[in-house]
Amino acid sequence: MSSYKSYKTERLILEPTSNKDAEFILELLNTPKWIKYIGDRNVHSIEDAKNYIQHKMLPQLKKLGYANYTVITKSAKIKIGTCGLYNREGIDGIDIGFAFLPKYENNGFAFEAANKLIKTAFEELAIPKINAITTKKNFRSQKLLLKLGLKFNEIIKLPNDNEKLLLYTLNK
Repeated sequence: MSSYKSYKTERLILEPTSNKDAEFILELLNTPKWIKYIGDRNVHSIEDAKNYIQHKMLPQLKKLGYANYTVITKSAKIKIGTCGLYNREGIDGIDIGFAFLPKYENNGFAFEAANKLIKTAFEELAIPKINAITTKKNFRSQKLLLKLGLKFNEIIKLPNDNEKLLLYTLNK
């Protein structure tokens, strides 16, 4: 993974997620908020997590040079969440997403990581627009998207999914 770029903020390191993050990804994907707001990905073992990383995260990284990043604290080198730029089916353009372990919420980490990726998208990756999706009930995510400068655009449904999602957008 070392050939792909990592990013740093004041308190965080954002490294492209790789198989070495399987144990962390297993924990994160099974937190109550992940399952409630993002959905059960049926990742119930380290092997499942490695397969998820291999088939859901790495193909986009290899194709576009960016994807999902594991968010690590600079000070203690603890993996606390993920933040990424995704080329998601059903969304016109690139979508930003984030998820953190419960004990690391409410510390500004999601804002710090997402803000860094938005700036990187606009300044380094020449992405002209950032989208984000969230459920109607995920008020904390909606609040963070607004704080990041995204504006509510419309209600959408992704292919093969009946859930109505809120689409937010930020143009460069």
